[in-house]
Amino acid sequence: MELEIIYQDDYLIAINKPNGLLVHRTQIAAHEDTFAVQLLRDQIGKRVHPVHRLDRKTSGVLLFAFESAVTKNLQSQFIEGTVDKKYEAIVRGYFPESSIVDYPLTNDRGKTQAAITHFKLVRKTELPIPFGKHPSSRYSLIEARPETGRMHQIRKHLNHLRHPIIGDRPHGCNKQNKLFKERWKMTSMLLHAVNLSIKHPLTNAPLQLIAPRPKVFTQMVETLGL
Repeated sequence: MELEIIYQDDYLIAINKPNGLLVHRTQIAAHEDTFAVQLLRDQIGKRVHPVHRLDRKTSGVLLFAFESAVTKNLQSQFIEGTVDKKYEAIVRGYFPESSIVDYPLTNDRGKTQAAITHFKLVRKTELPIPFGKHPSSRYSLIEARPETGRMHQIRKHLNHLRHPIIGDRPHGCNKQNKLFKERWKMTSMLLHAVNLSIKHPLTNAPLQLIAPRPKVFTQMVETLGL
């Protein structure tokens, strides 16, 4: 697998991570042997340090640094909340024009942490496909900007709003996921990290990293009329 590099200089490199690829080895997926860190290292012939993480099922901008000092500089920007992260998602139902979710989340170690996400509607659609007791199916294309960086934050917040992401398991709607699999053979989670804005660790200049939508996301936007 060759990774799509969207930015590279002497200090850092960013890729458009495909859906389904782990960033690095974890205890949860100990049996896996393919990771973004190793693939990128082998592809460019240089050691890389992941600056942040994306869920395995999430595609989009993933940032690495070549030196530990640069990694620390970039990670401090995430910790201080100066990084602007924009995601796109396709969700169930008609989403409100905008929404700010301030809903604490409990991580896998049992610790409850503050979590805030800003959401905005891009477009909505209605298809003549009966679903459950409804005569049609409604979907929305939305933008999400997480203010904090908790595990599965966007996914959990959208489930909390009852607008789960299409293709999300276990935070989504199993019936919708089954519909997309049977009707369109679509099994990917439709959440994409489209934009990451940081300050360059050496020049302090604004740096905007943009990851084009994956093919499956684009296809579903067109199929659903979004």
